[in-house]
Amino acid sequence: MIDLIHVNKTLKGKKVLQDINYHFEEAKIYGLFGINGSGKTILLRTIAGLMIPTSGKVLINQKQLHKDISFPPSAGIIIETMQLLPQFDAKTNLSILAKIKKIATDEDIHAALKRVGLDPDSNLKVRKFSLGMKQRLNIAQTIFEKPQLLILDEPTNAVDEKGVKKIHQILAEERERGATVIVATHHKEDFLSLCDETLKMENGVLTRD
Repeated sequence: MIDLIHVNKTLKGKKVLQDINYHFEEAKIYGLFGINGSGKTILLRTIAGLMIPTSGKVLINQKQLHKDISFPPSAGIIIETMQLLPQFDAKTNLSILAKIKKIATDEDIHAALKRVGLDPDSNLKVRKFSLGMKQRLNIAQTIFEKPQLLILDEPTNAVDEKGVKKIHQILAEERERGATVIVATHHKEDFLSLCDETLKMENGVLTRD
């Protein structure tokens, strides 16, 4: 599914990714662990096509990012503090996003919101959501189009214990569906039991944990 080949990234004269080589397979959950500033988010942005490597290649199904394709063709992404449209409710937000690719139905949107524990029929505007509700909506927007790749940066931030369990269940279901899931977090203990493979980022170097 995804191949990283000698991927390097330099920002402001500092190497933030150092000669990364890795193959991510389908239908697996990968835990990417490391302290803040270790390079986790930069790596996710690079895999998502949001950042171009200084050198090396990122291949998605044998197609090179920024050469053959601009972005992974089927991906759901949460990176850093993503913000949806605060003036609309949850369903309207996803309906607007659905118009871009035109592959998700109203039923898909309804089901995704239910899965994360939000009321699909609520008129509550996102601006009035708690942080936990906003994060649940972010999860919903990553799954509602049934993507083959999920890239999640700290997906359980601001989510209560019940919500964390729900997110774990959703990610396990997405794996069963055949998706590749990459989760970056510094809360290693929360995700260990969920992951098929665990990876460690330290000073821009990626190793098996």
